[in-house]
Amino acid sequence: MLGIPDTSSATYKPTGSKHRTRAAPDPPPLFDDTSGGYSIQPGGYPAPGADVAFNVNHLLGDPVANVAMAYGSSIASHGKDIVHKELHRFVSVNKLKYFFAVDTAYVAKKLGLLVFPYTHQNWEVQYSRDVPLPPRQDLNAPDLYIPTMAFITYVLLAGMALGIQKRFSPEVLGLCASTALVWVVLEVLALLLGVYLATVRSDLSTFHLLAYSGYKYVGMILSVLTGLLFGSDGYYVALAWTSSALMYFIVRSLRTAALGPDSMGAPAPRQRLQLYLTLGAAAFQPLIIYWLTFHLVR
Repeated sequence: MLGIPDTSSATYKPTGSKHRTRAAPDPPPLFDDTSGGYSIQPGGYPAPGADVAFNVNHLLGDPVANVAMAYGSSIASHGKDIVHKELHRFVSVNKLKYFFAVDTAYVAKKLGLLVFPYTHQNWEVQYSRDVPLPPRQDLNAPDLYIPTMAFITYVLLAGMALGIQKRFSPEVLGLCASTALVWVVLEVLALLLGVYLATVRSDLSTFHLLAYSGYKYVGMILSVLTGLLFGSDGYYVALAWTSSALMYFIVRSLRTAALGPDSMGAPAPRQRLQLYLTLGAAAFQPLIIYWLTFHLVR
């Protein structure tokens, strides 16, 4: 018998095959390498991001672009100079700095003077070589630091009072702030008109009047805070005290520091008009304080 060969242990090796399997091509990269600069992808299209670097280099090397950038910078600088010039026409920065030249000792003493001015003796503004001393060197000099900080504190305190009463809203708080600011502006305009009609020759400026008018915010803060702590009775007691103290302060400050020296040699009718102007400005303070604070205390 013919034997059948055992092929179980032999390895199958195909021979004579003319077709061989080709390896699959590598997948394209997710991101192109643009570190070499302006590269071209297959197909003739620039690589993403290469056009940005090319445009920047092109602009930096373009003389027309450089001239345009220099011209734009000169226009911006010229516009800045015009703004500063127009600002100096209406607001003197040096004069404004004078009203903010304060320190901690001055602020503490000034607040005490606003709350209890009855024991203060010398109300004259001090001068050095015909130049008034800054507020940090003269307690009688008006400043704008205390009115500014007091206004901001009043707005924050009004928001807290409205929140306690469940009446807070951005619209109501904005109305309180704008009303307080408008009243001071109207008061300053009325004082300027009164000074002009009374032909008062003094060193009073808009900043001086704004400072004296802004001191009322200190009394407003004390009145509202006392009302929140002790109710309406405490509010009216604090209102009466702060109003009388502010009236005394305004009368003594305006007459001595601003209206006093030039009114000595003026005719009697003009002196009476200046006195009425000072008393009117002082008497108007309690009305504004009450109008701006009574709705914050319930």
